[in-house]
Amino acid sequence: MSVLLGPLLQVLIIIVDLYMWIIIIGVVLSWLVAFNVINTQNRFVYMVGDFVHRATEPAQGRIRNFLPNLGGLDLSPMVLILGLIFLKGVLQNIFRQVV
Repeated sequence: MSVLLGPLLQVLIIIVDLYMWIIIIGVVLSWLVAFNVINTQNRFVYMVGDFVHRATEPAQGRIRNFLPNLGGLDLSPMVLILGLIFLKGVLQNIFRQVV
């Protein structure tokens, strides 16, 4: 069983790490757009922003439904990253027990 489960858990841990980086890129990109450092008229910037928005919005939208309205402050990326850190820790503990 550990022959299949070990590598599968490693792949899931890598996917969680990549998703955390996508969230961080989305936050930084939104700040850069808000402060007019980069322009969304640039095709590459638009494509990256669109991908990040489509990848993270379903999870962040659900989290925003539970968080109180804090005006312009959006805490959903931080809550999502904390949840992913928890998930990664659970996966790593399972991996240690399997291997």
